[in-house]
Amino acid sequence: QVQLVESGGGSVQAGGSLRLSCVASGYDFSGRCMGWFRQAPGKEREGVASIDRYSGTTYADSVKGRFTISRERDKNTLYLQMNSLEPDDTAVYYCAAVVASYCILRASYYSAWGRGTQVTVSS
Repeated sequence: QVQLVESGGGSVQAGGSLRLSCVASGYDFSGRCMGWFRQAPGKEREGVASIDRYSGTTYADSVKGRFTISRERDKNTLYLQMNSLEPDDTAVYYCAAVVASYCILRASYYSAWGRGTQVTVSS
């Protein structure tokens, strides 16, 4: 059974940094498209970043240049380095995975989800 567990969320001031981690278990990590999504109160879940099996990455325009997605295959771990955080980045962040050769930043595309970790950025 696929299991994704996020960690690393917290509260920071604007301009600060956080690194989120997602540990995957129960399947072959290397062949999957992995993504980070976020959902703020009253808003739809939106794609933040994805990384495919060849380490190709995609970012939402709102986080380009500030966030970096990466994966460590021998640890089955996905990361999201978040720098220059802004209050609008406040949300619950979710890790997601799907067996696919390519990635898209659409929540319905992904079949496995973690429970999320809260990120709060104060001004």
